[in-house]
Amino acid sequence: MSFRLQRQDCIGLAYPACDAHTLGIVSLSQLLSECGYRSVIADAVTRAYLSTPDSPDGSEAIAGWVRTNGVTVLGFSYRLDPQEGLQLMTRLLQGMKAKRLLSEQGGPIRAVYFAGLPRACALVRMRLREINDTFEGDETTAETLTRLGVDPTNIPKDVAASVRYDEDRLAFGRDLIRAGTYLSVKPVDRSGYAAFGTQKDTLVARLQYSASRRLPPLVRAHVGPFLPDRSEAVRLFLQWTRQLAASGHLDVLSIGTSQLSQSHFGENWGDKPNGGGVPLNSPDEFSEAWKAARPMLVRTYAGTKNIRALAQMYEERINIAWHALSLWWFCQIDGRGPYTVRENLEQQFAALQYIASTGKPYEPNVSHHFAFRGADDVTCVVAAVLAARAAKAMGIRHLVLQMMLNTPRGTWGIQDLAKARALLTLVRKLEGPTFRVIPQPRGGLDYFSPSPEKAKAQLAAVTALMDDIEPHNPASPPIIHVVSYSEGYDLADPLVIDESVKITQHALSEYRRLRRKGDIDDMATNSDVRQRTEALVSEAQVVLRAIESAIPHPYTAAGLYHALAKGFLTAPYLLECSEEFALARKWRTRLIQGSVRVVDARNAPLPAAVRMRDVM
Repeated sequence: MSFRLQRQDCIGLAYPACDAHTLGIVSLSQLLSECGYRSVIADAVTRAYLSTPDSPDGSEAIAGWVRTNGVTVLGFSYRLDPQEGLQLMTRLLQGMKAKRLLSEQGGPIRAVYFAGLPRACALVRMRLREINDTFEGDETTAETLTRLGVDPTNIPKDVAASVRYDEDRLAFGRDLIRAGTYLSVKPVDRSGYAAFGTQKDTLVARLQYSASRRLPPLVRAHVGPFLPDRSEAVRLFLQWTRQLAASGHLDVLSIGTSQLSQSHFGENWGDKPNGGGVPLNSPDEFSEAWKAARPMLVRTYAGTKNIRALAQMYEERINIAWHALSLWWFCQIDGRGPYTVRENLEQQFAALQYIASTGKPYEPNVSHHFAFRGADDVTCVVAAVLAARAAKAMGIRHLVLQMMLNTPRGTWGIQDLAKARALLTLVRKLEGPTFRVIPQPRGGLDYFSPSPEKAKAQLAAVTALMDDIEPHNPASPPIIHVVSYSEGYDLADPLVIDESVKITQHALSEYRRLRRKGDIDDMATNSDVRQRTEALVSEAQVVLRAIESAIPHPYTAAGLYHALAKGFLTAPYLLECSEEFALARKWRTRLIQGSVRVVDARNAPLPAAVRMRDVM
């Protein structure tokens, strides 16, 4: 490390007004403060000038901000277009040189850093020698602090311990990928029960057989190539499906349908924009997919229009392994469907009633959608519990409980463990003879690096995290949603999907072997995780009790609507329907020591009990 931060340094963190990616910057500022370093985030006036940093007014404003705040280290972030990122960083340096701000000119700035998309970082490194380092966004907390020049002795013990857990898992992943032994992993044979691969096969039957033979978890993955020519895209998808079925590594094929497949199924699409995913548009095409997938179980996305009718078609054509609904989401609130939130909830509850009549499992996809909109960890837990309670009230007997880890990306592993354990604690209280919870962890959507080798190591690391949720339960998790390692840079084809499954299965078995030997920490007894879990459970129960007290029938479409509309759930980064859900948007959240918390005007964590008094 060539540059070392000094106690007297002040790190200036800046981004232009046109870039709204602020969560990581706020989190870094708070982390630097915990390590004993002063930092300052550019104010609104300065951010406005950062779009024209080499203009006379822009360079003057930036110089004023630097000198007024005593900035000695500058970090500039721009996570939009790579070419624009290079141009802005170039112009910022030119403006700084014009004002003689760099230390080599006798100015105060001793180091300059750039954060952006991978291509932007590559361009900046290639063209600008003045830059000390670049950050692509896939760095661990330890990597970030080290590359900024933080003295390791200045990292607080509790932060260091949390960072070490994440670093140890990533090191485990690197070693596993470097060894390459995962490549020899063979498919798991689950064919020993009568219904295997037939029209009568079910998720529950496959899980029961796997549990009776102590087989590894079932693995599912999304598959959905998109091409401009619809017929060619469908043909390629069926080819990929046959290839995956033949290799035998994947247990559950999730058909990644296109937006129009979900919102305008069976219609003439004309020139409507579609986006990614396979554009299936007829029941017969779904039937072909089921045939090509033998003997895999098959599932797909719910519709965003005619939701119940599509659910029934999935039953008839692909014997859908389980249904998934997003309740508040995939409608006008996120631009994914035509219904209002209230209409969407009513439609989805009608679909839930149908799903319950089939006896099929149901997966509520809700928590991570709140996390994408800046919700705090308590809201993410509460939303999933509300969905689970509503499912049980509607007669659902098997609940597939998705737990998206690494969301947001800056979440620490110990906080992920606490969230998952808190959620399991609360949802499992619903279990009984007619209701079973099936945990299904997965990696985060924006967690994976654009570097293939690092992404493979991350996949192994997040698999280890999944196993640490219930480290002494060999039957947990029963299902893993494998996010392919290419998520950060390209669509996953069958070769990538199969390799991702191999990495996941080998990482799970190897991590368990190391735990049995005592070569890794036993996270079952980790006091930080236990304390955070207990705090999350307690805070979530406060919110749940408040909802039940204030809303007459909370586990109905109307009840879930009011839970969001009245501000019991937080969504500060919600862009659509902002006036309708102003009470959910009004809360401020911050990433604090790897967890997202609601904070007051002083940026101090706001207890749920205090927040609920304001809501009610």
